[in-house]
Amino acid sequence: MRKEDKGVIIGQLADTVKEYGHFYLVDTTAMDAAATSELRRKCFKAGVKLVVVKNSLLHKALMSIEEVDFSPLFDSLKGTTSVMFCETANVPAKLLKEYKDGVPTLKAAYAEEGIYVGADQLEALANIKSKNEVIAEIVALLQSPAKNVISALQSGGNTIHGVLKTLGERAE
Repeated sequence: MRKEDKGVIIGQLADTVKEYGHFYLVDTTAMDAAATSELRRKCFKAGVKLVVVKNSLLHKALMSIEEVDFSPLFDSLKGTTSVMFCETANVPAKLLKEYKDGVPTLKAAYAEEGIYVGADQLEALANIKSKNEVIAEIVALLQSPAKNVISALQSGGNTIHGVLKTLGERAE
């Protein structure tokens, strides 16, 4: 591969990392062609971009990004590496959890501005809530007290109204 081509690929990888914001480094060595195709289909349906990369080119691309220190990930760049890029941090972890035999294997991940190294981090990554999920929970929590007050006022109003109506209809 020519040096100019490598420079273009490094630039594209760096742009993709910046664009998506979350990525997982995955070892797909033990997967055959059919299993890899199935993983690609699942990734496509889930909105995850799966790319097989050369470790040295990804290393240089991550080094070129000055905003974040990706150095803890560099030890994971050995063997065959596939990168799963995503908008929502927990989607690739949920995809990887579907595979019970541990293939593909999580090497490391950068999600929600945190670095996770090792396959044992998969559960923690799957439990990360997306920005939209957190916002929905906050809105639900904020609405809950208001709903309780409104229902209490409505039920109390009906009770008071019923008592007054009964008292008004009662023969004196």
